[in-house]
Amino acid sequence: MTIIMHDLCGTDGRRFSPYCWRVRMALAHKGLDHETRPAGFLDIPKIAGGAFRTVPVLEHEGTVLAESWDIAVYLERTFPDRRSLFGGEGGMAVSRFVQGWADGVLQPAVAGLVVRDIAEHLGPEDRTYFIESREARYGRPLDDVVAGRAERVQDFRAGLTPLRRLLAHQPFLGGEAPLYADYIVFGAFMWARTISPFLLVADDDAIRPWLDRCLDLHGGLARNATGFYWQAAA
Repeated sequence: MTIIMHDLCGTDGRRFSPYCWRVRMALAHKGLDHETRPAGFLDIPKIAGGAFRTVPVLEHEGTVLAESWDIAVYLERTFPDRRSLFGGEGGMAVSRFVQGWADGVLQPAVAGLVVRDIAEHLGPEDRTYFIESREARYGRPLDDVVAGRAERVQDFRAGLTPLRRLLAHQPFLGGEAPLYADYIVFGAFMWARTISPFLLVADDDAIRPWLDRCLDLHGGLARNATGFYWQAAA
């Protein structure tokens, strides 16, 4: 049975969910054939009988899963003969830490710099839903959320020092080759790259070569996706 992945999609085919990018890269890492079905925010309640409020959602041989972590673990255990996403139980444990940092620190920081730009790449109904729901979440207009980002991005970059130091010693978080930990962190940057021209890391940042290596993985899956490059913009 075909693996089906439901993926958040904006206008012009922009696949901008960081969590969906984790799974897209994981599926490619495993070399698994699959069908990707795009969904807008207001389409999500129609998936799998309305069982889930978010994507990604993965369907495979009667199993239906949401949550990127659960999907990655399922792929690892269901297809043990394919290239490992974790490199063993130790790698899985470390990936849990990386996910905690990405979800709790990295992605909120990215959102504070680019969240307003997401609305520019949504259809009218999704745009209205997104702006209203996010402004309710933040308690202020999205313009105010990203205000001063040209200055605030310096603090964001400083917060990437642990990542920068690790990548000074090895090409990927996984070592000589990527593992799921790479996809967790890369997903946050692909989220921004897909919907915003705002420069998160400088051209000469030591993180940039890692980002380029991730863009080129799996036949350029991420590089060929609709989005921006890493150029600066206000």
